[in-house]
Amino acid sequence: MNTPKNSPVTSTPAPKPQAHDRSHYRVWRPITTRWMDNDVYGHVNNVVYYSWFDTAVNAHLIEQGALDIHAGSTIGLVIETQCNYFAPLAFPQTIEAGIRVAKLGNTSVRYEVGLFEQGAPTAAAQGHFVHVYVDRQTRRPVPLPSQLKTTLETLL
Repeated sequence: MNTPKNSPVTSTPAPKPQAHDRSHYRVWRPITTRWMDNDVYGHVNNVVYYSWFDTAVNAHLIEQGALDIHAGSTIGLVIETQCNYFAPLAFPQTIEAGIRVAKLGNTSVRYEVGLFEQGAPTAAAQGHFVHVYVDRQTRRPVPLPSQLKTTLETLL
């Protein structure tokens, strides 16, 4: 873009993220908060939310037989992550993590996760992360294994 000197550059601000409701997600996983999750401000520290994203998605994939974290030849590496916060969560609470797949590629997947206070209609936090699936040894991208792809397709 060529902008003359001293000419203001205008841009449209990004729309403010809105909390999704439960219908946005395909499968659910309960997560129990722990005493150590709270920070000095009395709510769950922001870094814990990312751990919950990983826990919800990977536990589902392991339960479905789509991921073998110990001996599988294919592993997922996170290349992008993001989270928006709408309401505080704190110990002691049970969190309900909703999971869906927003985009399924040949070697990658974008997961979206909503974290809900138990029974709440809208997410207290929501975010996404992108996994690129790679060969465990070479760390080079590989096509999604068939069982993984089948499992992910149910989350679209």
